Amino acid sequence: MKIGFAATRFDASLFVLKRGSTKPLLLLYVDDIVLTASDGTLLHDIIQQLHDTFTIKDLGQLHYFLGIKVRCTSAGSFLSQQKYAEEDLKRAGMTTCKAVSTPVGTSFKLVVDGGRPIDDQSDYRSLTGALQYLTLTRSDLAYAVQQIHVSPSLDVCAYSDADWARCPDT
Repeated sequence: MKIGFAATRFDASLFVLKRGSTKPLLLLYVDDIVLTASDGTLLHDIIQQLHDTFTIKDLGQLHYFLGIKVRCTSAGSFLSQQKYAEEDLKRAGMTTCKAVSTPVGTSFKLVVDGGRPIDDQSDYRSLTGALQYLTLTRSDLAYAVQQIHVSPSLDVCAYSDADWARCPDT
């Protein structure tokens, strides 16, 4: 905050510094910081200011953070959770499943009662939480994850096409 970073409204861990047309971003997670800026000199200055205040270690260019692989190119950064998704598929016992064209069938309707009972609530919560986290880089799963139920959650794991399922707005 002393440097001039301000918290964003949409994420309590994300801070922005407004310096002319350049807006460096700082993502803070426990004791890890991801810092980015389009101006290399400004980025270096911010790192130095942080180093003057805190004991920090600059690990250089970001490659992997919180289950998200980062590949930087001249065109920008590409984020992927492929390894994370593969681990979720393995945990759900679905590594050999066939891909489906949509995460939730087009005639699917959730009902309050019915469906197969949930044997282990913690497994269900873990899988749905993992799928929710996966929507950071797979926004095409968001609608289906909102509708989550044990059987549909397994369908979302098998989803391979980005058609936004039944969302009438997109």
